[in-house]
Amino acid sequence: MRRKLVVFDVEGVLLPRNRYLIFEVGRKLSSFQFVKLLFLGLLYEVRLLSLELTLKEVFKLFRGTSVKELSDTFKEIPLLPHAEMLFAKLREMGLKTAVISSGLPQILVEDLASQLSIDYAFGLELEVDNNIITGNIKGEVIKKDGKAFTLRRILKQENLAPKECVIVADDRNNSSIFYPDALKIGYRPDSAIVQKSDHVITEDLLEILPIIKGTHGSRCRLPSRNEAIREIIHSIGFLVAFASMHIGVVEVASLLLLMTVIYAASEVARIQWRSSPLISYVTLNASTSSERHEFVATPIFLALGVALSLLLFPAPFNYASIAIVTLGDSAASILGRLFGNTPIPFNKSKSLEGFIGGFFFAFLGAACFLNLQYALIGAAAGMFVELLPLPINDNLSIPLGTGVLLTLLP
Repeated sequence: MRRKLVVFDVEGVLLPRNRYLIFEVGRKLSSFQFVKLLFLGLLYEVRLLSLELTLKEVFKLFRGTSVKELSDTFKEIPLLPHAEMLFAKLREMGLKTAVISSGLPQILVEDLASQLSIDYAFGLELEVDNNIITGNIKGEVIKKDGKAFTLRRILKQENLAPKECVIVADDRNNSSIFYPDALKIGYRPDSAIVQKSDHVITEDLLEILPIIKGTHGSRCRLPSRNEAIREIIHSIGFLVAFASMHIGVVEVASLLLLMTVIYAASEVARIQWRSSPLISYVTLNASTSSERHEFVATPIFLALGVALSLLLFPAPFNYASIAIVTLGDSAASILGRLFGNTPIPFNKSKSLEGFIGGFFFAFLGAACFLNLQYALIGAAAGMFVELLPLPINDNLSIPLGTGVLLTLLP
């Protein structure tokens, strides 16, 4: 089947994740308004508010903001690496392209489309009075299944069927356009999109091209220098268990939490171009090119997972849980890249080979603290959790899930 139209989500796919326009502009809100903005985002994430109601309440907070201020802030958000090259290649292939965003105003999506020579651009409709935002919004894209309505309009205009489409998205708000007959590509996707995707990519946007062409082959590749550094740092967390045995559980957990706060502050400063020398240097050398323009939260989840394991579970189960997440997860990632050519059906971002390698190293780590039977059970549980497309970061879900199971064993 020759594909003729490629449809992209915008935020998280073409723009960095966690660099949402409303939060970038939200820095200029009062403390009360910013807390309300965060609270609305939380209510949406836990599905207590619909997307439409959330966005309507959010944009009320920006009443009185000028369109120029909104546009200038949007221009400060960088495109992900190779985005321009990707669209140039798609044009060379004779493909039509479209971007559909529920969270960005139409005028900004059109500017982005003009920059990248995209054929169709759709965003929310922002009410403006004398170039000042009134706080009111409307539009098809903010409604339930609104993206699907928009895509049907494009298909009708181009006289195309869903099977002639490629959809590239990252979050559950795009589930309605993941048509069964379309080619569905999850780009660094959340748990909902992972399960619906035909293919999952987590690094370079250009990985989309061979999938569209049908020329993608083996998934195996050497880890990049940055990926290797990241996994080495991740696996070194194994030593925290031994440090806790000698220094004290509460002391080490407290130190981890303090370091987490310092790291988070450093990341906020880095995003605002005020890097702290050591932490930002390590972060940049351990992150992928697509992560460098966004808040890198993975170390925070790992530190929290390790600290909570120390505090919540009795020894030696807490130490074994730490060994499983640090050694098992790192090994699964590295070996999955090197040898992973058999994707897991319910989570195509993972591979059978990565699972087997992760299980082996998780078992070895857990066996440092547990008898062989318990180590086997803990490693199997931890690596099974690692496979699941859960909405919780696996640096939290693996140690906590493993710790609970080990604690409950007779």
